[in-house]
Amino acid sequence: MPAAPPVEQTPAAPPLAPGAVPCVHADDTVLVLDKPAGLLCVPGRGPDKQDSLSTRAQALWADALIVHRLDQPTSGLVLMARGAPAQRALSHAFAQRQVHKRYQAVVAGLLPPPAGGEALAGDGVWGEIALPIAADWERRPLRVVDAGSGKPSLTRWRVLTHDTLQGTTRLELEPVTGRTHQLRVHLAALGHPILGDRLYADAATQARAPRLLLHACALAFAHPLHGGWCAYTSEPPF
Repeated sequence: MPAAPPVEQTPAAPPLAPGAVPCVHADDTVLVLDKPAGLLCVPGRGPDKQDSLSTRAQALWADALIVHRLDQPTSGLVLMARGAPAQRALSHAFAQRQVHKRYQAVVAGLLPPPAGGEALAGDGVWGEIALPIAADWERRPLRVVDAGSGKPSLTRWRVLTHDTLQGTTRLELEPVTGRTHQLRVHLAALGHPILGDRLYADAATQARAPRLLLHACALAFAHPLHGGWCAYTSEPPF
């Protein structure tokens, strides 16, 4: 009999006033929200999973529509559309990789800077992780690196700081593709899982943080109404 699939146990979202939404920007076309760790992006199955970022947003902006998602344990910036035309435009921008996203993560081990990496517009030296990702159907919701059936997946990364006392590395990450759990799978495959990762890290690494130390820290896109470039940042809470 196959083992039961792992269940990701995520700490509850920090207490907020009922219906509160951490809002970075709001206009008649787009919303930029700062999701706390532990809050779903959209409602899940069951009465205990109905609280979510999208339901909170829709209580304040009735036309708010989801465009992309963050994993429940991941915190940070989420872009939502106001109305179907804006949603179509932003979804197209995501599909065309015209929305720029960056994350910060703290990983186990002292990961050296990438050898022979490229400097992106004076932004330091970046390496790449290009490993195909597939669903692990017997252990859903896990994903695995699978050269045979996996979809091409690319993550750019650079070292920000090392903590030699703790034996950890703070990274900046840029997902070029947007596969489920991509950053978590790629870093685990590199041998440097994210601290607090209940799905892809060993028990010792899980225990080193009360939450997943992954935060969507930067988001930039062309505004679907006027075309102006919009850029927002959020400091990691760890």
